[in-house]
Amino acid sequence: MGETRTVDLPTADGPMGVYEARPDDTPTRAVFVFQEAFGVNDHIEDVTRRFADEGFLAVAPALFHRSGSPRMGYDDIQQVYPHMGELTSRGIEEDVEQTLEHLRRLGFEDHAIGTVGFCMGGTLSLVTGARHPLGASVTFYGGGIVEGRFGEPPLMELAPGLQTPWLGVFGDEDTGIPVDQVETLRAAAAEALVDTDVVRYPDAGHGFHCDARSAFRPAPARDAWQRTIAFFGEHLQG
Repeated sequence: MGETRTVDLPTADGPMGVYEARPDDTPTRAVFVFQEAFGVNDHIEDVTRRFADEGFLAVAPALFHRSGSPRMGYDDIQQVYPHMGELTSRGIEEDVEQTLEHLRRLGFEDHAIGTVGFCMGGTLSLVTGARHPLGASVTFYGGGIVEGRFGEPPLMELAPGLQTPWLGVFGDEDTGIPVDQVETLRAAAAEALVDTDVVRYPDAGHGFHCDARSAFRPAPARDAWQRTIAFFGEHLQG
């Protein structure tokens, strides 16, 4: 992997820090990493660098910049709620657009840009794929399928209008995202005019990809990562 840096992008609510990781060779494709509910912490920065190791220019915007851009650990879920409560549809869309514009200025056209998100970021990755015609979008266990989150419509309502090829990965043991909701989302996404797929892991729960959490499951995490890289390889046009 090449260099990393943090750049500040302007928003109506002040600067937004974006963690950026570059590969050794000149990248032709980019990945937009949506954070978990714990902010752009050590783990999300590590995931961003992993995409750089795969040859992508990867960026992770600090979506909690309006509440101080905290870097939180995984030992106290209560700490994340005030920051999640600050999120609004308007703010999210501005942050997404500013990040996409940053990537465009770096020379990446929309069909060369993929999004991936984990937890709350998984929700926002699908939202973004429904609003922007990008190269590919991937959701890791994103909730809000039937009730909506952050002022956004339910994912089951957005999925038929996906403009971007989309892959969703979920764990059957995720108590916050029941299997029947995942299957509802699969059916809704199948109505879209782009390629979509959903993969379920029977022995995994929420957060199974995060190796900093007790929920980590190595085999499903490895398979989901390989599927993500393959999906980007198939759909991102560098």
